[in-house]
Order: sequence, then C-alpha cells, then structure tokens
Amino acid sequence: MNGVHDMGGMHGLGPIAPESGEPLFHEPWEARALALTLAAGAWGRWTLDASRHQRELIPGPDYLRMSYYEKWIASLEALMQETGLLSAEELKTARPAAGSAKASPPLTADRVPGVLASGGPTTRDVAQAPRFAVGDSVRTRNINPVGHTRLPRYARSRAGVITRSHGAHVFPDTNAHGLGEQPQPLYQIRFEARELWGEASQGRGAVYLDLWEDYLEPA
Repeated sequence: MNGVHDMGGMHGLGPIAPESGEPLFHEPWEARALALTLAAGAWGRWTLDASRHQRELIPGPDYLRMSYYEKWIASLEALMQETGLLSAEELKTARPAAGSAKASPPLTADRVPGVLASGGPTTRDVAQAPRFAVGDSVRTRNINPVGHTRLPRYARSRAGVITRSHGAHVFPDTNAHGLGEQPQPLYQIRFEARELWGEASQGRGAVYLDLWEDYLEPA
C-alpha cells in the first residue's frame, strides 16, 4: 500500500530519538494490549499478515496520531468484529451479548511461555526450486499493490545483489488477504546506498532487505 504506513525514506517525520534505558512498556495498558492481541490471535481467525494489513487500513491522519499500541488495539477491535468474535455493541458496552455462549480461550496462562518461546515460524517445505542464487544480481519489480506487500516503496525498481537464501517462506502478499500461504523462496538482498538514495547518500553504506522471489527479476 502506498500510504503513510510505508514510511521508509520519507521526509518530514522528525528525527529518530532513541530513548536511553527505554522500558519494555511505557504504560501498563500497553502490556495488556500485547496480551490481548496474542490471546485473540490464538483463535486462528486471522493470520499475522492479515493483522499487519489491518493496521495499514487505519486512515493516515489517525495512523500518524496514534502510538504504537494504540494501532494494535484499533486493529484488534476491527479484526474481532470482522470475524465474529466481538460485536460493535459488546465493544461499546464492554459486556457480552445476552445469551451468548461462554467460550474457553485457546491460549491459557500456562501455555503462554511455550507459545512465546516457539514463535510462529513461516518456513515451509516446497518443491519449487529457487530461481536465484547467492551472488546473483537482481532488480526489484515496480509494483504498486492496493493491498499488503513487504516490498517498500523506496526499494522498488532498484538493483541489488543476493547475499543469502533463506529457503521458502509464507508469502505475505497473499496470506494477508485469505488467498493462502503460497510459500516461495526468500532472499536477503544488498542494496548500495547510492542505488536507493542517489547522490544524497554520498555513496556511504548499504541496506539489506529480505525479499520474496515474486518481487525480483534478473538485473
């Protein structure tokens, strides 16, 4: 999506100011926002990619105004309503609808440590042979999808070199929209700073991006 959600390379958003000794959570409600998101996601009604895309659907002015976990909560509310886990009235009143069945949560407290430790691997075994190899020169496609993608705007139609092959991974562009995992090879690409930013980079440094095969073509 070509919106404010894809901020890489944009000007006018202020300096990056790392916070020394930054806590894991700035307020107690942020920890609850994370916990609620993980607990609701355990129902399996949506994928990780779908949840990322839901945050991209937040209107630009609201997205720029919201804090990190405010975006998480807004997206969670939308996903839960869309998938029937929660009604608008229940969200408004913070009470279950009369006569609704009480369900047992799939993610109980005793399972949380193990679930967090195992994460959500996206690697898959596929018969498809990789089209490219380490050392190959490639160019990213110039795509402008209206849906979710992991190819940032600043790196489209840019030349780079493959520095690592990660094997096959779930393709987020389809998985975010209920079109299946469609796993395919994932590569690490090195882009020289001058290739991305032109003369303003003064030729210093490089950027490494993990990109799926569908984003690439031979250079």
